[in-house]
Amino acid sequence: MAEKVLIYSRFPKTMMAPFAERFELLDTAGKPAQEVFSSDALSGLRALLTGGATPLGAAAMDALPNLGAIVCYGTGYDGVDLKAAAARNIAVGHSPGANASAVADIAMTLMLAATRRILVADQYVRSGDWAASKPTPMMRPQSGMSGRRIGIYGMGEIGRKIAARCAAFESEVGYFSRTRHDVPHQYFPSLEALADWCSVLMIAVRAGAETRHVVNADILKRLGEDGYVVNIARGSVIDEKALVAALSDKTIAGAGLDVYAKEPHAPDALTALPNVVLAPHIGGHTLESHVAMQGCVLANLTAFFEGKSLPYAVEET
Repeated sequence: MAEKVLIYSRFPKTMMAPFAERFELLDTAGKPAQEVFSSDALSGLRALLTGGATPLGAAAMDALPNLGAIVCYGTGYDGVDLKAAAARNIAVGHSPGANASAVADIAMTLMLAATRRILVADQYVRSGDWAASKPTPMMRPQSGMSGRRIGIYGMGEIGRKIAARCAAFESEVGYFSRTRHDVPHQYFPSLEALADWCSVLMIAVRAGAETRHVVNADILKRLGEDGYVVNIARGSVIDEKALVAALSDKTIAGAGLDVYAKEPHAPDALTALPNVVLAPHIGGHTLESHVAMQGCVLANLTAFFEGKSLPYAVEET
């Protein structure tokens, strides 16, 4: 008989297909598990699969008395209460680095689109303004990548791949992270110092209570009127209200965002701004990334049900 796995977050069925071949899936479709399944059905469950950003706290764990493993689809696990899981001897796994290349690619895409004003240029052509030789200040020459100072906040797997891509564009790269790494890039002792130095701030730090709204009005002001911010980490890292203000009053030149404080992000003051490029959290959404993430999930679940340690366990530092 196939082992049962609770699908705790809302996932497309096609994404869950590889797991359905190996396990019996109990899919909540993103609803509270107690609303979908009976207490008897939940009491025997030993493993669940979740999205890393989906809130999963002590109360939810207590509703699953035999839960032994929480497996996150993707690199992130910021929604999981790790202390509550540890107190209940619940192992937590994820897919470290599985989508790093794809996320680094979207970071570069957002940066180039924002700094070279691709969306504005696209509209300039489509509207007929280019053909009519209509002047616009939005089409004035912009700084290129050669010699541009790129500051990376977070030098994990994704941060390193972003740095390598930026270096290939002949840019200067600096970084700030909790620890100094053996990388060929300038290290800054604080986020403030990094923001003072760079013209593009790339946010690639892991989300958590200590990084919530750390990119605030002060950090944005330090970037300056020619500065840009690109976020491919989590929306919680930026104070979104401060970002809207900074974009509106030209405290900074622009932004590129793949993540938001609330997702999916509905049209609002942020989406109405012409100097921000927006994507619907698609950084890791490539065929190769999904294959890699699914491989990590399968390895974690298989090891757990075989009584082994998770090969891709969350390792808090």
